[in-house]
Amino acid sequence: HSPHAVTDYPHVAVLEIEVRCSIGLHDFERAEKQRVLIDVELRLDADAEPTRDTVDETLDYDDVRNAVIAVASDGHYDLQETLARRIFDTVMALKDVTAASVRTQKPDVYPSCRTVAYRLSNFPGE
Repeated sequence: HSPHAVTDYPHVAVLEIEVRCSIGLHDFERAEKQRVLIDVELRLDADAEPTRDTVDETLDYDDVRNAVIAVASDGHYDLQETLARRIFDTVMALKDVTAASVRTQKPDVYPSCRTVAYRLSNFPGE
């Protein structure tokens, strides 16, 4: 068992993954792909902290990034909620992941807003 305290959980964050995504309900959104920024934060099993300095012993950040890009590039999404759920379900299946937070943002959809975002999380206490 882990020598760490019960509250010591490793976390991985891959933030502002930028993808061109077919997303949105409005005709102007359907006309062309738009920029979407995606944040993924993952809580890993307490025993997941590597004991050696090798990627084989931990969750590879490339796997997280590639999974997000694959889901975001897979067809059209009317809703950010649907995109976030698909990404969430995908990253929850990755090695050692016990909880996740996924945030999608459409920073270019409205000129009067910095961004429009949706977040889905199962982190304890949220």
